[in-house]
Amino acid sequence: MHRVFDDDGSVTIEAALALSSLVLVAAGIVGAIATMASYIAAVDMAGAAARSHAIGVEYHPAREDAQVSVEENGGLVRASVSVDAPIGTMRSEAVFPAEVGGHE
Repeated sequence: MHRVFDDDGSVTIEAALALSSLVLVAAGIVGAIATMASYIAAVDMAGAAARSHAIGVEYHPAREDAQVSVEENGGLVRASVSVDAPIGTMRSEAVFPAEVGGHE
């Protein structure tokens, strides 16, 4: 018996759907990695801002899109940093003891 296969393009549609799914998954992974990198940057900048203020040195954030606020209360310096990320805004805080005589 001889069978004749009718190619109606279903393989092409399945391949297109599979490829688009792979592209969406890859974009999600890249977005998640970039978001984690923004969070790590926020943690690092918060610590650096708190330390800089505690010793009386002016702090310049590594990223231009970072919002840094620093306040000192009761001998402790608290720095808060917000950084835009592909998935939301990443925020971090750091607390560092103020140096005695660090501010003139």
